[in-house]
Order: sequence, then structure tokens, then C-alpha cells
Amino acid sequence: MHKNIILKIYGRVQGVGFRYSTMMKARELGIKGFVKNNYDGSVYIEAEGEEKPLNYLIDWCKKGPGLAKIDDVFINEGELMNYKNFKLNRQNGC
Repeated sequence: MHKNIILKIYGRVQGVGFRYSTMMKARELGIKGFVKNNYDGSVYIEAEGEEKPLNYLIDWCKKGPGLAKIDDVFINEGELMNYKNFKLNRQNGC
């Protein structure tokens, strides 16, 4: 089943390659959407795909890349946006 999830990841997630690593992992899994930094120091991800690859992405986000330290991951279901690819959003904010 194709669905959209929204993740907010808190901890040491900015300045450690989290967004780029997320983009690469999402593309590897065939997931569409985007990742961006938030002003509050968290990372925001909107991801669309099949449930199994999305679950792999969630599990990966709970660990992150090597220099990240994850404190919390909040997950919500979102509305399907039919993204065409997965991109790195360089703008901050929500």
C-alpha cells in the first residue's frame, strides 16, 4: 500500500550529514519526497512509498548516519502528494 509519512527527528541531526544520507537512503529504497532542516534544530522528512521500504527508512532514521545522535523520532501519516523523486531541501523552516 502506497502511503505518505512525515518524520521529525530530534537530537544531533544538523551538521552531521543527516539530510544527504537520508536522501541517499530514500533513493536506494525507491522512496519519494524530501528532507529539510527545521529552525528548531530538528530534521523534517516527508516520504512516500510502499510500507516495507518506508519502515526501513524509519528504522534507519532512528540511528541516522555515523555522527548523528538521535533523541526522538516522531512519525505521522500524511496526505499523498505524489512526489516524483526524493530531494534535499536546502531551505530551513516548516
